[in-house]
Amino acid sequence: MTERQRLRDWVEQSRRIVFFGGAGVSTESGIPDFRGVDGLYRQQFDVPPETILSHSFFLSHTDAFYRFYRAKMLCPQAQPNAAHRKLAQWEREGKLLAVVTQNIDGLHQKAGSRAVYELHGATARNHCMDCHRFYDEAFVAQSEGVPRCAACGGVVKPDVVLYEEGLDEATVQGAVEAIGRAEVLIVGGTSLTVYPAAGLLRFYRGDKLVLINRDATGYDGRANLVIHDSIGQVLGELP
Repeated sequence: MTERQRLRDWVEQSRRIVFFGGAGVSTESGIPDFRGVDGLYRQQFDVPPETILSHSFFLSHTDAFYRFYRAKMLCPQAQPNAAHRKLAQWEREGKLLAVVTQNIDGLHQKAGSRAVYELHGATARNHCMDCHRFYDEAFVAQSEGVPRCAACGGVVKPDVVLYEEGLDEATVQGAVEAIGRAEVLIVGGTSLTVYPAAGLLRFYRGDKLVLINRDATGYDGRANLVIHDSIGQVLGELP
């Protein structure tokens, strides 16, 4: 039996699938990753992206942060790909418990998924730092300079987890509980090098851990099934 046939059998027989995804899920929708060959971290900037996307830089150089953020982090035209659509389908069919994602682009929700744990936040959510009024992604994208709250004039901050910030506890707890309940855990499009997010895999208690990634990962030896291919192509072939 091939790896793809085994995966198909596991998916068909399971009612408790959880998907854990990384940047590779979004690159197939045209969103560049951070660590790949052409990723943000390989490009030359006056200030390293890791510094720009830090909490302290946001506070001290807010205008420069937003110039980078609008140019490099917002992809409003991106559309869900085959992987996003398949996961949403499985949720509608009652086969998928949840999606746990390291991505901030909201493509899982755009495809129709509802049980999504966004470990690193989302560009779709923004709040005034003073009065906590909500603003959508379009507000930030269309504003000039530092976006300000229409109600109180406070700085509007994206609900994305910056360097030096911790993950949202409620989101992490929900992800942990979902992974702990999973019969099949499919991990796709991630090198599993970003912590603490990657560390959540240790809460999986089953024996159907599937890794789907174009390149090998340090976790391959611990998986029950490994497929080195496009996550969209692999999931798109499944029922």
